[in-house]
Amino acid sequence: MGSTVDLHIHTTASDGTDSPERLLWNIQRAGITVFAVTDHDTIKGAVRMKRIIPQGIRFIKGIEFSCITANGAKCHILGLNYDENNLDFLDALRTGDNLRHEKFYLRVKLLHDQFGITFSDDEIASLLKSPSVGKPHIANMIVMKGLAASKQDAIERYVNKCKTGNTRIDATFAVRAILSSGGTPVWAHPLGGEGEKVLSEQDFRRVLRELIACGIKGLECWYSKYTAQKCKFLAETAERAGLLISGGSDYHGLNKSIPLGRLNAEGVNVEPSKLTILRGI
Repeated sequence: MGSTVDLHIHTTASDGTDSPERLLWNIQRAGITVFAVTDHDTIKGAVRMKRIIPQGIRFIKGIEFSCITANGAKCHILGLNYDENNLDFLDALRTGDNLRHEKFYLRVKLLHDQFGITFSDDEIASLLKSPSVGKPHIANMIVMKGLAASKQDAIERYVNKCKTGNTRIDATFAVRAILSSGGTPVWAHPLGGEGEKVLSEQDFRRVLRELIACGIKGLECWYSKYTAQKCKFLAETAERAGLLISGGSDYHGLNKSIPLGRLNAEGVNVEPSKLTILRGI
């Protein structure tokens, strides 16, 4: 049985496979009563969900910014319960969107230069239909071309080898924009997300100090890929640092093998009371 709260979910607005409508159906089926849509660098999925949410379910608008700190640490910052009309927040959205498209075109060029993989104008246009085009979209197109056996194969064989350098939004800029909009900035999967490098405790504490200086207010302590021991370590760290405790699955539909409501590797139910962030948003 999964948890009834999930504050890290993706839709087709970024790299998930569930439309907001399909996601809502799956949310209800899973018995989740509190959730957030946190698409990469876009709020289109969250805005759509806000319009269709029924009574009896608490929905929190979210976003996941791909960021980099002043010292060069890559991280993901969730923004929860923002005002999407705030000017600073809109500025961060535009910046994130521009950087994501810059990364897309650079990846397309590198795939051609390094591997001879070429996308037609129609294929480029199809890829750009996503408000937040990224690795999975490109990888799926490579599979359609018959050049890889699966999305993950395409990512590992081609996409990850195309190094795009720094095309992420500044962490301080993103955090301050979220705060300006009345939202709560949270460091997502702080020990590393699925397919990412696992941070050592030393590196984790170094980046945590940087992000606290940026103004983050929460830590994603409960995460689908973390053991109970890691979740406990993160929750204790958050409490000592005066940070709010958040939790999410990082659900992407069929693009990742993560069920809705899974907030730890063991699949143990997490009581909403353990997510202190819910008291402040």
